[in-house]
Amino acid sequence: MRTPLDDLGTASGVRPVSTAARNATLLLLSALTIMAGATISPALPAIEAYFAGTPNAAILTRLVLTIPALFIALCAPFAGILADRYGRRPVAIATVLLYGLSGLSGIVLDSLTGMLIGRALLGIAVAGIMTTATALIGDYFSGSARDRFMGLQAAFMGLGGLFFLTGGGILAELHWRAPFLVYAVAFALLPALVLFIREPVRTVAPVEHGKRERALGPIITLPLAVVLAAAVINSVVFYLMPTQLPFHLQTLSASTPIITGATLGAMTLASSIMSLLYGRVRQRIGVSSIFAVGFAATAAGFTIVALANTSTAVIPGAVIVGGGLGLIMPNLGSAAMGLAAENNRGRVAGMLTACIFVGQFASPLISQPLIDQGGYPMAFGLGAGAILCAALIALGIAATYRVRQVV
Repeated sequence: MRTPLDDLGTASGVRPVSTAARNATLLLLSALTIMAGATISPALPAIEAYFAGTPNAAILTRLVLTIPALFIALCAPFAGILADRYGRRPVAIATVLLYGLSGLSGIVLDSLTGMLIGRALLGIAVAGIMTTATALIGDYFSGSARDRFMGLQAAFMGLGGLFFLTGGGILAELHWRAPFLVYAVAFALLPALVLFIREPVRTVAPVEHGKRERALGPIITLPLAVVLAAAVINSVVFYLMPTQLPFHLQTLSASTPIITGATLGAMTLASSIMSLLYGRVRQRIGVSSIFAVGFAATAAGFTIVALANTSTAVIPGAVIVGGGLGLIMPNLGSAAMGLAAENNRGRVAGMLTACIFVGQFASPLISQPLIDQGGYPMAFGLGAGAILCAALIALGIAATYRVRQVV
């Protein structure tokens, strides 16, 4: 009996293996990345209270959520080089093992410094996981099949976010350390990774150590640079939601970790639904148009969050933000892999991963001073304005491309 995962097919250069099992494993591998920070987001206020005596506890607590992003950004390009040189599979296996060990460290560490070190190691692990997952999708799929799987990947990550955010909120009610237990799922994924993920047999072989790679043209082109810039801007603005929304909700009403988790979970559910539609949308409109629509929706959602005066009023804005993200994230991956040559997909995937997480790390560093000066509504309002500018730029690019096609 065939499943929808079987119908996504396999590349001719991949050794035989159950296609459905391989695709499911790849989706589960991708879901680990959403857990990197989101799982502990509902516990942030409790973590800040526990370490209240630590100097600069407010900003350091937020860095517990985002420090993985810095190390993902720093290490993802190197993970891409390793994946191109030595293969995707060994990098994926090693980093999934590191992911489980570093993620669980939050259960036992009893200082913010120690937790930040553990989270930094988690970031190194996610750099390898996300880079290899994206590169493998580029290896296994092409054309519309790649678009569909990118949408399915983003949807699965969103559903994982719904589960892990809501679960994190429930566990945080028990104890702020409890959400760290969720990272143990990485150990359950390791057997499937070993059994079902096979190294793609590429027409351009991985570079041997000490040998210079045959160039297939420049890695970074102007279109790819635009995609990478879009990834940074989107992450800076979007990551206001997991880093600042829990605190914003507390200022609006007597919010609890469960309410925070449910709000962020609704956002990721909306993202999943929209991502499932990405393949169909991509068949009808171009990459620039999808960016324009996604950024515009995100701007509208942030405007609602900025204007909300109750926790309940925030939920529609969070859902709309999720819908925009559901178009943007698969569009980033599909565009980047479409622009990458076969022998540098790992490096392009690494650069995309780095840009996404540079934005995530920078987000609280940019937003916290704004909040200190003007409060949460101003920060979310400025985020809406910034992402609206990105939407207008994408719309202009799309319009220019249509004019050139007509001429």
